[in-house]
Amino acid sequence: MIRPEVGDALGRWREALAGAALAALGLWAALAGLGLLAWLGWMAVATGLALLFAGIQRGRFRRPGGGPGVVEVVEGRIAYFGPVSGGVVALSELSQLRLDPSEDPPSWVLVQPGQPPLSIPVTAAGADALFDAFAALPGIRTGHLVDALRGGGAAHPVVVWEHPAAADGRPRLH
Repeated sequence: MIRPEVGDALGRWREALAGAALAALGLWAALAGLGLLAWLGWMAVATGLALLFAGIQRGRFRRPGGGPGVVEVVEGRIAYFGPVSGGVVALSELSQLRLDPSEDPPSWVLVQPGQPPLSIPVTAAGADALFDAFAALPGIRTGHLVDALRGGGAAHPVVVWEHPAAADGRPRLH
């Protein structure tokens, strides 16, 4: 009944659509209701707007699937099972997160001391779960994740996040 490309687009923006629907319903209840219903309506508007904002970020992070491999995020561990390579990285041990746009498809590169870097294509199955995993990193700005994916013509790997302890050990220019 729904064309596949429309279904994919709706799936990509599902949180944003749910937030917009909740905000609209809350606004209707707030303006049409009295007393407790009006207050609940305004709370629904605030919740819907927060969900809309988070949904827009997640929607911008998601990429169409069909890429090589499968990603699983379980209890602070990111596992990638690919056709050629794979591995597991603990989020607590991660020292650097890069996006390498020179690969086809572009890949997240996770660096853990003492281990070879783990390269995960952004189009791998389950890669959308990486947004929540990356958002748990200390001091990360999720806007950097989305901006790095948008590109901007970068031809070399871009450091999106670095562990604060690793960054303190490097000499600064200024």
